[in-house]
Amino acid sequence: MKKVPIILFLLPVLLMLCAAGCNKDNTRSSPIVPGDEREPDTTYHPQIDPESFTSAIDNSWLPMPAGYTYVYEGETEEGLEHIEVTFSADTRMVMGVECRVVRDKVWVDGEFVEDTWDWYAQDSQGNIWYFGEDSYDFEDGAWVLSSGSWEANVDGAQPGIYMHAVAEIGVDYRQEYYFNHAEDMARVLETNASATIGLGTYTDCRITLDWNPLEEGSEETKTYAPGVGQIRETIMETGDVIELIEIIER
Repeated sequence: MKKVPIILFLLPVLLMLCAAGCNKDNTRSSPIVPGDEREPDTTYHPQIDPESFTSAIDNSWLPMPAGYTYVYEGETEEGLEHIEVTFSADTRMVMGVECRVVRDKVWVDGEFVEDTWDWYAQDSQGNIWYFGEDSYDFEDGAWVLSSGSWEANVDGAQPGIYMHAVAEIGVDYRQEYYFNHAEDMARVLETNASATIGLGTYTDCRITLDWNPLEEGSEETKTYAPGVGQIRETIMETGDVIELIEIIER
């Protein structure tokens, strides 16, 4: 395998925390916890034209080059987390849209604990849409399908925009919507940040605040570098940081 040289650039974690937590414009209501009396959001129903989508994803903030694996690591409350995100050339049809298959594998302290296949496609404006996932957790010696697994247009699930081509600061958007199962949301905090990780420094980074309304304390910031994609994730509640440590071409 061949290591691909990349250029990286810095932003102190405290700056991101302040941007996410101190800016009054970025305040929002508390997350909804399972058990609350809720009703499905029937107003959210994006219209999908399969002819307007492609599996060739080249959005600068989250490119998905086939055959590449991004490796992330960081110490968390659960232990050393090691993540490998592989952009395959495989596709899957969802809602008539040819989606790219991305495999996301997670280890904690060397134990393989999560294995997920995500499905993405890019629209004609350059926005990356998320069409679902098959996610498995390793429990009691066996792989079990996670309750957060979902597929757009099945059992009321709806796709969402995972990464906009043009960012609009301060506006909440759905990345997925499967009522009471998968409801991740995000908001762009910054569009011209600098960020430093172990490999180097990036400039003109986009920083988002991501959260799951079904889970208390789920807020995290993610930093995306142009031409590379996600380079850092910071868990707001604990301050734990997971960073890109290597890009591999297989």
